[in-house]
Amino acid sequence: MNFRWLKQVMPRGLYGRAALILILPVVTIQLVVSVVFIQRHFERVTRQMTEGMVREIVLLDQVVTRAQTTEAARVRLAELDEALGFVTTLPAPVAVAKSRGDRRKFLDLTGIVVLSTLHENLPAIRSIDLVSDDNKVAVALETPKGLLSIVFPRGRVSASNPHQLLVLMVFVSILMTLIAYLFLRNQLRPIRRLARAAEAFGKGRNVDYRVSGATEVRSAGSAFLDMRARIERQIEQRTLMLSGVSHDLRTPLTRLRLALSMMPESPDVEAMERDVDEMGRLVDAFLDFAREGATQGDPETLEICGFVRGVVEDAQRTGHKVTLIGCEGNETATFRPDALRRAFENLIGNANRYGERAEVTVSIGKTGWRIAVHDDGPGIPPERREEALRPFTRLDPARNQDRGQGVGLGLSIAADILRSHGGSLKLGHSERLGGLMAEMILPR
Repeated sequence: MNFRWLKQVMPRGLYGRAALILILPVVTIQLVVSVVFIQRHFERVTRQMTEGMVREIVLLDQVVTRAQTTEAARVRLAELDEALGFVTTLPAPVAVAKSRGDRRKFLDLTGIVVLSTLHENLPAIRSIDLVSDDNKVAVALETPKGLLSIVFPRGRVSASNPHQLLVLMVFVSILMTLIAYLFLRNQLRPIRRLARAAEAFGKGRNVDYRVSGATEVRSAGSAFLDMRARIERQIEQRTLMLSGVSHDLRTPLTRLRLALSMMPESPDVEAMERDVDEMGRLVDAFLDFAREGATQGDPETLEICGFVRGVVEDAQRTGHKVTLIGCEGNETATFRPDALRRAFENLIGNANRYGERAEVTVSIGKTGWRIAVHDDGPGIPPERREEALRPFTRLDPARNQDRGQGVGLGLSIAADILRSHGGSLKLGHSERLGGLMAEMILPR
């Protein structure tokens, strides 16, 4: 059996699921116990009270049967009515005489017990009416002197307040649920604080977090703080190492360039100069990819369309053939503009390197926004798009390397920056220009 539909209706938040785990079993047990108990209790009480009423009705029947005349029976019934609290009529009114069958409201559960008990003990009963008056029971009884109508209070055959227990149980359940909710909220607050701290750290921001809550939550919080400290130490060590690498590699490359410039020109010297230049570009690209500054900077709240339009205009001034397709409005978002500009410029540069022209489209939704860069180049096959996001990947068969030199880091740097913002980089086929579509997806 497929239970996927159940996942769609189940709560997704921790509050909802915890409340469901807490409340559902309690409510189920209360319903089962209350229904079984109330049914058995009130059914037994109603039957006992009705059986007591049967004896009094039998007494009335015997009085009518033993009376010499109908008038004598009426006199004797009037005396018993005053003593027993009945209203009897002999013979019964025409409306009662014409009625056939019992009458009971659909939701009158105790009425079922009243009807069955009276019929079991009094076969001479023609009809029982529990509808005409909610507080009365009207019985039509066959006697030797005609049809006898007997009316008595409903409270004499069934409990007068059968719902008091249910009301009490509902009130106590609501009170206990409220207490449980307050306790649950205090227990879940540290988990939500931990989630916010982890999410912020994943986006490159450090927020103050203090370990609190239950033992398990404290353990998870301490592990997070240790992990964050280790990552920060690794980033610091990487920065120091890269500073040394930059100095140590650039110095011998500079000496090589100087030495080659003093040698007589020849094809071999020109080839070596190209190799040195290629090594310099590789070092620069590696440092750009690995340096911490690529994703640093304070977040700012800016207009989305204004930011995109500014990057596109700057790219056009530097000679890139790129066009912005319709981005209007004053929607704002919070991001690190320097880092995101770097990712955006990398995508525009790739689009112009491997295609003749590029177009930029922007889609702004309630949950996030998307910036897509389209080109008319050869594109990337679907099976190699994930590989293209890896560092130093050069898809020579898929991309036109004659248009420029690359080291395979443009997409990797862009993807890394977007991940630091809590977003992602998606590669696909451009329906607009037929080449590659690189889409930056960012949450609100």
